[in-house]
Amino acid sequence: MTFNSAMTAFELHLRAERNLSAHTCRAYLSDVTQFAEFLAAGASPDKVSAVDVRAFLAGLHATLHPSTLGRKLASIRSFFRYLVREKQCALDPTAGISAPRTPKRLPNPLPVDDCITLIESKRLPADETDEKSLRDRALVELLYGAGLRVGELTGLDVRDVDLHRGDVRVSGKGGKERVVPLPAFAREALDRYLEQRRAPGLLAQPLFTALRRRRDGPWRLGVRDVRRILRARARKAGITDRVHPHRMRHSYATHLLDMGADLREIQELLGHASLSTTEKYTAVSAERLMEVYDQAHPRARRAGAAPHTSGRRRRQDES
Repeated sequence: MTFNSAMTAFELHLRAERNLSAHTCRAYLSDVTQFAEFLAAGASPDKVSAVDVRAFLAGLHATLHPSTLGRKLASIRSFFRYLVREKQCALDPTAGISAPRTPKRLPNPLPVDDCITLIESKRLPADETDEKSLRDRALVELLYGAGLRVGELTGLDVRDVDLHRGDVRVSGKGGKERVVPLPAFAREALDRYLEQRRAPGLLAQPLFTALRRRRDGPWRLGVRDVRRILRARARKAGITDRVHPHRMRHSYATHLLDMGADLREIQELLGHASLSTTEKYTAVSAERLMEVYDQAHPRARRAGAAPHTSGRRRRQDES
């Protein structure tokens, strides 16, 4: 058995059995390919040892972030676990190899005022009645109003949005579907955007499309297009802080939590498989609470003393 034949079967397993996205499949296969190239020419997967895996990761340690190393190990581990299950390998060489420790990074949400400014800035077209403005306004309203991943947003079709019921059906990681409620502003923006696109076959078309049409139909916006739209909108709105799609998702979750939403409810809205993934937002809110306390309470600190330094500030100072 060669790596090429094993990877062909592994790719089918990732797509058909695990139902992973094309992006995730590419990342897994790229990592395994890199590992195969590291080994001696003609190496067979059933001859790989733990020493080979450790040597591969050690060679990358100086140039890659621990999180990237962890992803490569996860890819190789998935590959060999699949081969062991299929009885193509007797043992998993990654067993017992722990992922490198990664520093915990808290989400960095935008302030509520910046999110509103990004959507409603006076520096943007006042009426926003042209096709591009209506599309971009609906796109940002949906990102912030529903907390979608950028891949989920770009994968939406018009039929996935139900403006009468007020929700959107999203296909998340692993093909898991969830229904997310839409706030009134997002429904209104989507209604205005879709109104000027009324045509036969609209329901089957992508929700967000490029302005230039192709002969075979509307061109679906991609992830890079959404990032570019957000950057341009933030620049026109006068927001100097970095704005990207996932930061809008962080803002959505953090602002819900600040307004009293239950953590389990936020987990369902975000489509997190584990509650521990959602719990990181509680730390963000706790830090914000301490900052507000330091600034507002008259007995928060003694005269002349430095204000309380939150964990995020300490990390910035140390770096």
